[in-house]
Amino acid sequence: MDPLIATVSDVPSPDATQSPSSAAPPEPARLWAISDLHLSYKGNREELEKLEPRPNDGLIICGDVGETVEHLRQCFTTAKACFKQLWWVPGNHELFTMPSSNGRRGEDKYMECVEVAREYGVLTPEDDFVVWKGDGGPCVIAPIFTLYDYSFRPDHVTLENALEWASEENILATDEHLLHNDPYASRVEWCNTLIERAQTKLAEAVMQNLGTRLVIINHWPLREDLVNIPLVPRFVIWCGTKQTEDWHNTYNAKVVVSGHLHVRRTDWKDDTRFEEVSLGYPKQWRECQERGMDINDLLREILPGPDPPPPGQPATLWRRYGKGTTDTPAIFLKGAKP
Repeated sequence: MDPLIATVSDVPSPDATQSPSSAAPPEPARLWAISDLHLSYKGNREELEKLEPRPNDGLIICGDVGETVEHLRQCFTTAKACFKQLWWVPGNHELFTMPSSNGRRGEDKYMECVEVAREYGVLTPEDDFVVWKGDGGPCVIAPIFTLYDYSFRPDHVTLENALEWASEENILATDEHLLHNDPYASRVEWCNTLIERAQTKLAEAVMQNLGTRLVIINHWPLREDLVNIPLVPRFVIWCGTKQTEDWHNTYNAKVVVSGHLHVRRTDWKDDTRFEEVSLGYPKQWRECQERGMDINDLLREILPGPDPPPPGQPATLWRRYGKGTTDTPAIFLKGAKP
């Protein structure tokens, strides 16, 4: 028998002067998030194994775990051992079909990822939303999947010319080769279908939970004005859709969680906090490691989370080194060809 498993008769009698209620109460459950783990990189896989147990807490995994179901399994196995509940939304990398795999494509690839998540009890955009009752709650946790429609572009650039406009600066996302839109005619059509589904589900969540705010989770930013990538500004066309710009107000969001940009930041818009929670490629967070930080320092607390800044203070907090600094933004290059 495990020596830690004792029968009642084996347990020493408590001190008669000690009140049973004097035991320390459990820590309130907190909700954390991280994205863009990119487990195709050995350094990131090794870092994932350093994840520390938070058995009372929840973790949002906000897309771009990797390109294969094996990456998902490694992530879910490790994270599930550390957290009570996991949520996952797809990024563009999960949707890739690698040339050597001859695997599932488009929507089928997405559903394959959902099937893997369900094996581990991980909640996805295809599952019912649940109410978080831990610290910072109650909140409805709302994972969604929207993709992008190339509408994050200047007004003078047409949809038909969007790729040409990006290529003028030698920018071409890997998505154009590896992210297939089967069975839809285009990624725009797939995005529009996903937008309709998400709108319906979010609206129902608001109506069924009147007065309870939402935590909306999506790999791609909901707002174009939160995309800050000066080194590759024309990569913006692969970063979301203008159709979601006011969803934080429409659907009573307390927090919106996203990744994709590899630029950690916190923004306050109206009455909503926006969190970009990327880890990124190893070279992009090497400075954090050099400062003695690891993956646990780069988890972002979503609930209860920080208070909004006082009036007159900046509404954007750059988090290059995790917790939040006033440093200039780290400019990261994601999925683009120089």
